[in-house]
Amino acid sequence: MLCPTCSWDNLPGEESCVHCQQDMTLLDQPAATNQIERSLMEDQVKDVGKHAPLVVPTTTSVRAAIDLMLEHNIGALLVVGGNGQMQGIFSERDLLKKIAGVHKSFGDLLVGEFMTPRPESVSPEDTLDLVLHKMDGGGYRHVPVVDRGKPVSVISVRDMLRHNTKMCQ
Repeated sequence: MLCPTCSWDNLPGEESCVHCQQDMTLLDQPAATNQIERSLMEDQVKDVGKHAPLVVPTTTSVRAAIDLMLEHNIGALLVVGGNGQMQGIFSERDLLKKIAGVHKSFGDLLVGEFMTPRPESVSPEDTLDLVLHKMDGGGYRHVPVVDRGKPVSVISVRDMLRHNTKMCQ
């Protein structure tokens, strides 16, 4: 990395120039080069569509969960315990991987048995790049938004795409 002060060619990752001791830590900071990058780095989860999550108790039947997901055209429900704290997420993927083709009669089984427990989550103040990183790293399409252990929203890939589309207009 070239020092902007003396042009000394330093090793990548050096915090200061070996030659003139100039601080170079700010040179390693990512910089947005367009609106989408700026949005990802600066916009917070609370800036993206605020819609209350659909929440069900662990004792909800799979049939009722499917009906709710179809009725609201969503791909995931947040599962809470009696105290309102998030216990897990029940998604289309849980349905396909854990139930379909495995259980012949599954309508009366409980979502608590098939949910993904303790899912990755974000807070309303987290930036969108963190959400995208979690989605990409974990292969998720839905990430719960949690404030003090209680679900306040769900952010989906669709929400991220719609938000970024607005940034391009």
